[in-house]
Amino acid sequence: MPTLDKMPDLPPDPSDVRLVVADMDGTLLDAEGRIPDGLWPLLTRMRERGIAFAPASGRQYATLRHQFDRARDGMVFIAENGSFVVRDGVEVSAMPLDRPFVEEAITRVRTLAGSGRDVGVVLCGKRSAYIERRDPPFVAQAEPYYAELAVVDDVLVPDDEVLKIAVFDFVDSAVTAQALAPLRAGHQVVVSGHHWVDLMGRSVNKGTAIRRLQRTMGIGPANTVAFGDYLNDLEMLGAVEHSYAMANAHPQVRAAARYTAPSNAEQGVITVLSALLAVEPAVGGAVRTTSTLGSRPSDR
Repeated sequence: MPTLDKMPDLPPDPSDVRLVVADMDGTLLDAEGRIPDGLWPLLTRMRERGIAFAPASGRQYATLRHQFDRARDGMVFIAENGSFVVRDGVEVSAMPLDRPFVEEAITRVRTLAGSGRDVGVVLCGKRSAYIERRDPPFVAQAEPYYAELAVVDDVLVPDDEVLKIAVFDFVDSAVTAQALAPLRAGHQVVVSGHHWVDLMGRSVNKGTAIRRLQRTMGIGPANTVAFGDYLNDLEMLGAVEHSYAMANAHPQVRAAARYTAPSNAEQGVITVLSALLAVEPAVGGAVRTTSTLGSRPSDR
């Protein structure tokens, strides 16, 4: 359980916060990959104060919606690294890939696999994710991220808008990213973890998604707090005034962020939000107020 023995750095006026955004893996999720129990009462408190909460992840919308099913009313989901944003069940923005790029990317990944590289591809559509590699080790890597996952003979056949292409490398994603570097001419090839590479549109990132969301909500960077740990969180941290790198974050992320939060293993997001909301961390599902911030009406 996190403690507030050492108060984390906070925005100068927390009452102005209207949006909180948190990456998932390595940030919000604990060392076992679970949402900390202490988050749920904090989400209730944020809703009461008109503060929107948005998990921002490379995961698909269906997966995020499932993970937050007990508290999803009013929530924002920034899915597929920002290429798909949904607020309270309504699409805010989507940035699908063009078909020629999808075909070229899949061909390159298939060629890479044919050369002996142990890689697999997930085609991430609006309705579902699709895989054509069926072996249990690969399926086990894809399933945790995709609540809607279809095994097909050819990932290019389903009629769906493609938001992202995720490539899993069982050894080192940096090697696969280098092999796919020619695709950077018009699109992004982003290392999003030690084993994952994401292929996306040129302007797709969590920062772009947050800026679109801020415009929709009528707020700005000064009203937004964000937490991240890895390189695909850099643009997100740059889109907010109150940026937190986790103590376990990549060095570049720590250098880019304004503040540091305790590690995800120490439930750093919960610790900071508890201080931000002027409450003690949850114990037994309860939240105890230590001081009062002014409430504000719900967002437009």
